[in-house]
Amino acid sequence: MNLQQTLELQVKAAIKALFQAELQSVEFQATRKEFTGDITIVVFPMLRVVKGNPVVIGEQVGQYLLDNVDDVLGFNVVKGFLNIEISDRYYHSFFQSINNTLNYGFLEANGDKAVMVEYSSPNTNKPLHLGHVRNVLLGYSVAEIIKASGKKVYKTQIINDRGIHICKSMLAWQRFGNEETPESTGLKGDKLVGNYYVKFDKAYKIEIAQLIAQGLSEDEAKKKAPILLAAQEMLIKWEAGDEAVVSLWKEMNGWVYKGFEETYKNIGVDFDKYYYESDTYLLGKEFVSEGLKTGVFIQKEDGSVWCDLTDDGLDEKIVLRSDGTAVYMTQDIGTAIQRIKDYPDVGGMVYTVGNEQDYHFKVLFLILKKLGFDWAKHLFHLSYGMVDLPSGKMKSREGTVVDADDLIQEMADTAEEISKELGKLEDYSEDEKKALYKTIGLGALKYYILKVDPKKRILFDPKESIDFQGNTGPFIQYTYARIQSILRKADVSGNLSLNTVDLTLHEKEKQLLKQLENFPEIIQNAAAQHSPALIANYTYDLVKDFNSFYQNVSILGADSALEKAFRVALSQTVGQTIKNAFKMLGIEVPERM
Repeated sequence: MNLQQTLELQVKAAIKALFQAELQSVEFQATRKEFTGDITIVVFPMLRVVKGNPVVIGEQVGQYLLDNVDDVLGFNVVKGFLNIEISDRYYHSFFQSINNTLNYGFLEANGDKAVMVEYSSPNTNKPLHLGHVRNVLLGYSVAEIIKASGKKVYKTQIINDRGIHICKSMLAWQRFGNEETPESTGLKGDKLVGNYYVKFDKAYKIEIAQLIAQGLSEDEAKKKAPILLAAQEMLIKWEAGDEAVVSLWKEMNGWVYKGFEETYKNIGVDFDKYYYESDTYLLGKEFVSEGLKTGVFIQKEDGSVWCDLTDDGLDEKIVLRSDGTAVYMTQDIGTAIQRIKDYPDVGGMVYTVGNEQDYHFKVLFLILKKLGFDWAKHLFHLSYGMVDLPSGKMKSREGTVVDADDLIQEMADTAEEISKELGKLEDYSEDEKKALYKTIGLGALKYYILKVDPKKRILFDPKESIDFQGNTGPFIQYTYARIQSILRKADVSGNLSLNTVDLTLHEKEKQLLKQLENFPEIIQNAAAQHSPALIANYTYDLVKDFNSFYQNVSILGADSALEKAFRVALSQTVGQTIKNAFKMLGIEVPERM
């Protein structure tokens, strides 16, 4: 039980003993720097169950804590805020409990139902771009955070490998490809296929212009362009199982999958299970039949099937067309159910999908609940805003996207440029430098994206993200490397065991210990809120506190051997906590910078 939990129990006991009232929860906050204290209890919420002057109530509760909690040394009340002073002994005891703990804050899987996290889910007609990068980084990080919070996690994606957009790339390759392959061109397969998607769009626009010149309206021209009609015919052939079309589809998708894997490896993310739309697009129809029997769905005169959600504040949603074909909603219903069949221990799912699909997921989750699936109560749409660049919006079909691989390389190049300006890598080999540039560049990219609340739109600036000062990945990585330098100078090898109970804590040491104590709760909150931003910004606060400690307290030049040993051990624990936090964000930390 940590300090906050102990105080919460005692504050509730105080309210019961002093006022014969039941307090449901206690609100805490950090003590403001101008006041004496280590933790502050907010009195105002207590006025819901206790009538009276908040200052008087605070004084009475403070005295109760002083009388009943050994580690409470004193208190003061400022308006409705009860500031509590905690003994050094408590913080020494806390430090002893976490010292040399490599996975402090992480919990083992607790036997609860597992969680499946879906992210990436790309189309096979183009390479991954900056928008995918935010999706992938968010989904992977949330999966890692949920795992650290004590749940089993499965990482998955559904690859959109069928449809008209795939046929556009295939048709363009047939017409303009001259039998090009990734091997013959030296291009990654996803880039090669993406180039043909762009070529299709250029040819399509030329044909539209020609038809308009012949007197057709723009809408008519868009529908009657021969190249589009040919792509639609190819899709019909694919659905009919045409041998030649299916063979080409398999070959070109194979190129793309190989390219995707290279990008995922480059970014540093992985998956436990792949689903393919070509396997899942017919799923769900059987559940529509079941839903018709139970009244979840209704059939209209034309034979189409709908779900009426108007009583739930939504609208009517089609789940089966009049010709009996499925829509995306039907497929998503079937895929969700199939995932539970594949992984019976899953009790909830997280879908990492952009905020333009907010309504879709409201409808999907509601329909699954109406179909009677208990796990549907534990579905979450990890909705996120788009990523913009200073140059403007990206468009795949026009070839103006920021390619993920190019972005990663640009980040490494920018890290190299800035590192050379700082001039601290003279004793590094070229391979070590190259690896470090990638670590810094990727760390900058990931941190810049993950420190922002997922719902907010981001304007991404590569140079700003690689600043070695301020709330950036490289600043935190540099602090970690500084700590490792201290440990090397202190000649630390292995665990540091020491009894510091008699040491008087410096205020900077105490502040670091307070921050460290918050780490397990931060992980649980980040998991509950599906927010890597909580982990990122906690890490920045911890690093700021360490740097303040480093500047104000002598570590290796401490007055006594015990003080030195404690400060080195404290630095080691802070370093390990930074590493653990960044692991949840998918960011590596370098031993030297």
